[in-house]
Amino acid sequence: MNHTAVMHGPAPAGPHTGADTEARTGVSTTEAAADGPAGPPAGPPAPARHLASPRLRSAMLVQQEALAAARDHLRGLGFVELLPPLLGPVTDPGGRGAKALDVDYYGRRYKLMTSAILYKQASLHGFPKLFYVAPNVRVEPPETAGTGRHLVEFHQIDVEIAGASREDAMDTAAGLLRHVVEQVVERVPDELAALGRDPGFFSALRSAPFDRLPHAEAVARLWDDGRTQNPDAEIDWAGEEALSRAADRPFFITDYPKGSRGFYDREDPERPGSLRNFDLIAHGGFGELVSGSEREADYTTIVTRMRESGENPAKYAWYLDAAREGLPASAGFGMGLQRLVRFLTGLDALWQVSAYPKLPGVIAP
Repeated sequence: MNHTAVMHGPAPAGPHTGADTEARTGVSTTEAAADGPAGPPAGPPAPARHLASPRLRSAMLVQQEALAAARDHLRGLGFVELLPPLLGPVTDPGGRGAKALDVDYYGRRYKLMTSAILYKQASLHGFPKLFYVAPNVRVEPPETAGTGRHLVEFHQIDVEIAGASREDAMDTAAGLLRHVVEQVVERVPDELAALGRDPGFFSALRSAPFDRLPHAEAVARLWDDGRTQNPDAEIDWAGEEALSRAADRPFFITDYPKGSRGFYDREDPERPGSLRNFDLIAHGGFGELVSGSEREADYTTIVTRMRESGENPAKYAWYLDAAREGLPASAGFGMGLQRLVRFLTGLDALWQVSAYPKLPGVIAP
């Protein structure tokens, strides 16, 4: 494996000073559950201690309910759940500096999945509405260990819809989030109460539509607020958090500029340079929960986009064979499971909602 975690010892400490008390009792020492995350606490304790935490147990019961609700909702809409691949000759090349792990696969260099998006597209002929609960591995930069928003191992609820538009995918993502929130609030109120999560935090989410904010307008808001933001790039983490804290319910950021995302995000034919994609940003400072788009399906366009983004098309032979034979037009998204559970519980960091957390740059069992 040619990408190896490099930091030994405990994770970088965040602004909290009560992490040891939380680990002993399972009770948060902050008001983050009511008002959004106050900042990541110190890293996880030893595995046995972490797994015995009452806080983790409550978070895992919330996760269990969220997964059950997501599966019921999607199956009710006619989706079929497939089990995703874990490794392949290529994986999603995108991701804010994150790298894929290589493995020796019978003498060939394969990669652990950072995202199974290419496989979703290739599956659409047989399964026009499909979803995965997909494990992913991304070697994030070590400096992200203290953000509270990154893990090396995580899961996504990955959805793809043949013949769908971006708006169809956005509506599906919004409906999925609402359903999960409603079911969790109704079915495990005691666990939310144990974690200090006030159901009132979700009131606007449950009763009002989600606003849509074009990327250019999001950039302008950040500049008006005195924040520097590259207009040709994804919204950076600090800017995303600032926009998130200013909202009372989730909202979409749409129309990211070409070059800021992967080659598979479809360019708007009526607005060259703009992508038919979106992020769903949670309110309260919790940031991105969902990322999605319409997909490029035309073989020639995909090859051109690969080359424009610096990718070697030869690496994607199996995928390009499928594209040459004809990929269905589609749209889809991935919803981060651990980010969803953090949002539901109000906890400060993703390691608190993972049974076996691995922080970027930290060697862990």
